[in-house]
Amino acid sequence: MIAAATTIRPAPASSVTKNACKLCAPLGACLVLRGVEGAVPFLHGSQGCATYIRRYMISHFKEPLDIASSNFGETTAIFGGQANLREGLRNVVRQYAPQLVGIASTCLAETIGDDVGFYLRQIAAEGGEPLPELVHISTPSYTGTHVEGFHATVYALVEALAKPGPRHEAINLLPGMISPADLRYLKGLLSDFGLEAILLPDYSSTLDGPIWDEYQRIPPGGTPIEAIRRMGSARATIEFGSTWDRSHTAGTLLEERFGVPRYELPAPMGVTQTDRLVDVLGELAGRPLPSGHAEERGRLIDSYVDAHKYIFGKRAVLYGEQDLVVGLASLLAEIGMVPALCASGGKTGRLQEQIVALEPDLREDATVLEGADFAEIEAHAAAGHFDLAIGSSKGYGLARKLQIPLIRVGFPIHDRVDGPRLLHLGYRGAQQLFDRIVNAVIAAAQDASPVGYSYM
Repeated sequence: MIAAATTIRPAPASSVTKNACKLCAPLGACLVLRGVEGAVPFLHGSQGCATYIRRYMISHFKEPLDIASSNFGETTAIFGGQANLREGLRNVVRQYAPQLVGIASTCLAETIGDDVGFYLRQIAAEGGEPLPELVHISTPSYTGTHVEGFHATVYALVEALAKPGPRHEAINLLPGMISPADLRYLKGLLSDFGLEAILLPDYSSTLDGPIWDEYQRIPPGGTPIEAIRRMGSARATIEFGSTWDRSHTAGTLLEERFGVPRYELPAPMGVTQTDRLVDVLGELAGRPLPSGHAEERGRLIDSYVDAHKYIFGKRAVLYGEQDLVVGLASLLAEIGMVPALCASGGKTGRLQEQIVALEPDLREDATVLEGADFAEIEAHAAAGHFDLAIGSSKGYGLARKLQIPLIRVGFPIHDRVDGPRLLHLGYRGAQQLFDRIVNAVIAAAQDASPVGYSYM
């Protein structure tokens, strides 16, 4: 690739959001809690919040999903939700018999100043029917996106449950917000290196499991609570993500409180970033890359050589969660495409620097937008030429207006059935993404041809 600087063009000021490129913070909390064994997500707020999140997650994962709620009404919004929280928790305990209830506070509860931690201590002190583990997470959406709610919940679980103890050989893996297919891939990769992994969260089966003979209120699977307790005495922590405040991540907490060494890595998308992950795993395992994965890497590089002529120099619009956008930008630059517009609804202030840090020699100028909505992304995209868009189903309208293919990745995928089975990570995920990207570009050219062709 030809080296060139990245130009950051400021987004035009706007006082409203039009079609947000993000979702609400409690959604991320509910996703994490569905990845903990025996856990029930509980929203302290209105029933509408729980209904909205259930709708979004069921549409993507195509799985049943229960989310409890303290069911705020007009009176509760004025006088506080302690009584509703107490009654709701007792109902959940009776009906679900959970091992853990994660209480995520919503905008309404936070705005009126409900002290959920104090309420929970009072409820626990009242005695009566035994309560499971209770973990509170503050997740008002006006302070962040669904991904920030996700990370806050992982942090809260580790802070509440992890304990010191004799050092053991398991590796903590904090992969961030990825697909069930990605989680299964990572577990298999660490197993092939001979490493025991503690993943948090692990919704690889709870949100993408086999068909049931009978409905199960709490699906089997997830990270065992006892495994979360053992995270404080693990051998090391691998934490994916490069755009978050490093001082307030679960990996940093484990390092500072328990002395667990922390490896911070970008999402392993593409050859270069996956190489960084397998180098760390090889160091921890004391062995080289297992042969099956080495063959996957070789096939991936061979496919790059075979197909580069179809995609070299093509320009893409990328949007979604910040770490996903960083990973996609790195992958596209690696295969000779131009991540010409990189946008996210998140606003950590680190998206630009991380894209440049991973790929300092982007071929052409790139526009990087933080805190963007789809109206803003569309305005920037309309000013240039683009060959395809890569992101969630929420960008379908954008791709349709630009008349370019959309490669669906990330969350949410509402207009296809493969959302939970999309693989993004590792050599295998890069191979699948690469093939989808190349074939989309070829199909667009083929369909636009005045004569058509059936052989390349």
